[in-house]
Amino acid sequence: QVQLVDSVGGLVQPGGSLRLSCTASGKILSISAMGWYRQAPGKQRELVANIITGGSTNYADSVKGRFTISNAENTVYLQMNSLEPEDTAVYYCTVVLSIDGGKSYNRYWGQGTQATVSS
Repeated sequence: QVQLVDSVGGLVQPGGSLRLSCTASGKILSISAMGWYRQAPGKQRELVANIITGGSTNYADSVKGRFTISNAENTVYLQMNSLEPEDTAVYYCTVVLSIDGGKSYNRYWGQGTQATVSS
């Protein structure tokens, strides 16, 4: 069984910073990608950033230059700087991993954490 546990989000003023983390635990033999999605009220879930084994990263245009994704073993981080009210959303971490030695890979999701940017 695989579990993804998100850190607690929070409330921050515009221009502020917030760091999210998410740790995967369980029978994990290899990870191919880790990332963050977000869903704002009334909107579809969208990719924020992802990182592929080897270090290659990808960001949504709306967060480039403000957000940084990184990882360490089974934990993925999202450093969010210069936050804007439009960044308010539930943030979901996601990990693509294998529990059978690389024969198959599946995507797992965290439970989601609320980040609110407001004065």
